[in-house]
Amino acid sequence: FDPRHYLGTHWYGFPKTGPHRLRFLLESMKDLRETLKKKGSTLVVRKGKPEDVVCDLITHLGSVSAVAFHEEVREI
Repeated sequence: FDPRHYLGTHWYGFPKTGPHRLRFLLESMKDLRETLKKKGSTLVVRKGKPEDVVCDLITHLGSVSAVAFHEEVREI
């Protein structure tokens, strides 16, 4: 979870993620983790800036052959 998603927007100061969206995200992560666990896998959830968290995870895991991600689309 990127803390920047819980700050106000630069346009009008409205939160990018309100309480309903946050609850949906948390419930979705819980459901995904449970589904993956049933299939013998897991879900790693971290809080922080992705550019820092991903680097730390790669260092911690040691043998990572690929990393995939997407960039958030910003409205103009």
